Amino acid sequence: MLEGLRTGAPAAFDSIFRAHYAQLVAAAQWLLSSRAAAEDIAQDVMLELWRRRENIVLETSLRAYLVRAARNKALNHIRHERVVRSASPEYEGPTSAPHADRALAEEELDAAVRQAVRELPERCREAFQLSRVQGLSYAEIAQVLGVSVKTVEAHMGKALRLLRERLAPWLPRG
Repeated sequence: MLEGLRTGAPAAFDSIFRAHYAQLVAAAQWLLSSRAAAEDIAQDVMLELWRRRENIVLETSLRAYLVRAARNKALNHIRHERVVRSASPEYEGPTSAPHADRALAEEELDAAVRQAVRELPERCREAFQLSRVQGLSYAEIAQVLGVSVKTVEAHMGKALRLLRERLAPWLPRG
């Protein structure tokens, strides 16, 4: 099936999807306690499998690879939710603020984040986007960029430091 997937055979992908989708949903739901979010995670994992089909290198079984990917995406989802919850009182304003004010503040924050990411040095931005947007591990990023894992760690550290500095007005104090 994996060779069929690598060649882009839809039947191979369909077979893999049918064999593993329910298990991925169950693994993500165990961490998230939300069926809808778990289904989104499982679909994301399958989409990434299809996107990376030609370059995928398995050190374990396909099942183990997919379950680990679902687990990692679920944990990232949990981390993201925590960040949203911890940051929301900072930019929502008083609880009596109209919905439009809250929406405007969210748009401003989104614009500030996009601008801050655009202003990162090129390699830092590439590493950041591969990590945070594409969900690649540092080892995978190192392979994509043709650098060492330590270099990726340095780029990510610098990117996160610069983003914290540029987004300081939006971050919670303390």
